[in-house]
Amino acid sequence: MIPTEIIEKVRHIEIRTRGLVNDLFGGEYHSVFKGRGMSFSEVREYFPGDDIKLIDWNVTARSNLPHIKIFEEERELTVYLIVDISKSGDFGTLEKYKNEIATEIAAVLGFSAIKNNDKVGLIMFSDKIEKYVPPKKGKSHVLRVVRELLYHKSEGQNTSIHNAVDFLLKVAKRKSVVFLISDYIDNGYWKSLKIANRKHDLIGIKVSDIAESLIPNLGLLKIHDPETNKEFWIDTSSESDRLKFSNDQEDASNNFKKKCDKINFDLIQINTNEDYVDPLMNYFKRREKRI
Repeated sequence: MIPTEIIEKVRHIEIRTRGLVNDLFGGEYHSVFKGRGMSFSEVREYFPGDDIKLIDWNVTARSNLPHIKIFEEERELTVYLIVDISKSGDFGTLEKYKNEIATEIAAVLGFSAIKNNDKVGLIMFSDKIEKYVPPKKGKSHVLRVVRELLYHKSEGQNTSIHNAVDFLLKVAKRKSVVFLISDYIDNGYWKSLKIANRKHDLIGIKVSDIAESLIPNLGLLKIHDPETNKEFWIDTSSESDRLKFSNDQEDASNNFKKKCDKINFDLIQINTNEDYVDPLMNYFKRREKRI
């Protein structure tokens, strides 16, 4: 039995994301993520001006009249949402935690996909695969995806993007659109990411909190690491320590972006102190120009 609280959360997310999908993302999604290519539809009699490369010689021989093959866009896609549900997502210094924003983004992308009659699959991971929902169509299926993201409690403490991407490569047999939603607080996954990025249309969505790069002057502060479950004290009154921390985080962020650029891995960066709509829309617009 699903708790009433979860049902209410699902309804709230559906209402919020429905407007975004209808008003903003539906058309953008359709224009950016096209189908797998052209598939054979039918044959018809040749007319002057038709491309002779499309002539179906077998039908032409049988009918004694030239016929050509007609193709149409194979629109249907399979979309995978790979969502990091490790303990580091249970963090946020403003209105929402990182994992709450990740769930909303997954819902927007899922509803955008089914609006275009695409299949949606879900891979939830921590340091292991927590849940796999095979791709299917339909609103009820995406609502199930949202329920899983809200209801499932992570068993693993840490994060393994490597395991998540390797699992994707096993279950996704043909090229798919893949959104990898995580805070990317992990190491040792670049080789797997590079392989998956070649095989699939892979887009990274990095969700961060402002406090992960800027620490205010709050004196002695007890910090809890949700992934290791350890606590430690830091002295935030030291301006030099705060500046060093910020510079280190900025360097790490720049290095991360350079690695993404090196393997042509599309990245959307979202912070908990901003609305995720603009970063997503800006990415869609940039990508549409590349097509």
